[in-house]
Amino acid sequence: NAMGDKMTLDGISYTFPLGDKTTVLVGDSTDGSALYSTACVYGGFTNTLDDCGNASSAFTAPDAGATSLSASYDIGNGFTGAIGYAGNGSEGLVTAQGTDYYGGQIAYAADSYGASVTYADLDTATSWALNGYYTFASDLPSISVGYEFTENEGATLDDTQWFAGIQWDEVGPGSLGIAAGTKGPQRDGTTEEMAYEAFYSYPVNDGMTITPAVFI
Repeated sequence: NAMGDKMTLDGISYTFPLGDKTTVLVGDSTDGSALYSTACVYGGFTNTLDDCGNASSAFTAPDAGATSLSASYDIGNGFTGAIGYAGNGSEGLVTAQGTDYYGGQIAYAADSYGASVTYADLDTATSWALNGYYTFASDLPSISVGYEFTENEGATLDDTQWFAGIQWDEVGPGSLGIAAGTKGPQRDGTTEEMAYEAFYSYPVNDGMTITPAVFI
């Protein structure tokens, strides 16, 4: 058939506690940022905007078969810290020939707001992202924003990315969300490409949820 007859494994990981406050994840073809707590409460519909504006700093695996390691630590008083690594094992891990991504994040979450700072070294670039959200006690929507700056080594132009999303968690039986932002990281000096989306997600029954959406 058109889909082929092979089953492909996207990734595999194992998560375990290390003491009372530390969680560790090791995996194959999984994200090094798997245990990050990015400050964003927007439940995006498209892959373009659901990273909340930090596509590079909250890095994915460099390729299929990459080895990953991530750890998070509960600092206390609302603060958490996390580190991550993902590397291409075909050329050796942490070698000049291989591709190695690593980074870290500090996040803070209170009852109604949160913020996070994320950093990544992407082998040929370094990236910083700042995210934040605020949830109102009334019927107003939650607000999530993100901004990222990536410096490309050996290049005169850098990349930036931004995102803003609002979400009402109780609109009738479901949730309504609207977001706008750049279509991923944008190179300085080029025409900025934008992305927009709106969705409404509601449960049909205990086991099924439907999400009509529009996106540009």
